[in-house]
Amino acid sequence: MDGADTRRRILDAATAEFAAYGIAGARVDRISQNAKANKARLYAYFGNKDQLFDHVFGELAHAIMTAVPFTPDDLPGYAARMFDTCLDAPDLVRLATWARLERVPAGEFAVELRADTDSKIRLIAQAQADGLVNPDLAPADILSMVMAMALAWSPASLSYTATRNDPATDTDRRRRALVEMVRNAVSH
Repeated sequence: MDGADTRRRILDAATAEFAAYGIAGARVDRISQNAKANKARLYAYFGNKDQLFDHVFGELAHAIMTAVPFTPDDLPGYAARMFDTCLDAPDLVRLATWARLERVPAGEFAVELRADTDSKIRLIAQAQADGLVNPDLAPADILSMVMAMALAWSPASLSYTATRNDPATDTDRRRRALVEMVRNAVSH
């Protein structure tokens, strides 16, 4: 079998395992069994379990960061796109929750995440200077609150969760409410 195919199977199996059980609860034996790859190959490709988690989380988060363009002049639209993207990638939300509960992301991904966050904060500050966003709030606070509102119905929510395929979930109504809440919160 091709090495790239084996790596992909390991990453897919690890994504499911970490999303379900977290870092501490994940088992390399299950990952390798579900990937139909031996543990030696897993360790050769990814190092230890923590490094495998960083790779899985980094890959998914990077995909989200590039799939959802940040628009500081349209934070309500950004929040709605983030809401939709997280509905389509619930594993990312679960992995992010596990990462915050069990450890802080490290390595290259941590540097990329910090740079992405800093860039968004600078863009919000510029939108404030341009009169597009409420200048009374700190840019970092705005970013945090917009993200929190976008994830209000995520799998990590304590009250309600939304899934793409649940007929009882009124996704359109929730998206409209999200857009209105963000508009009211950040408009100048």
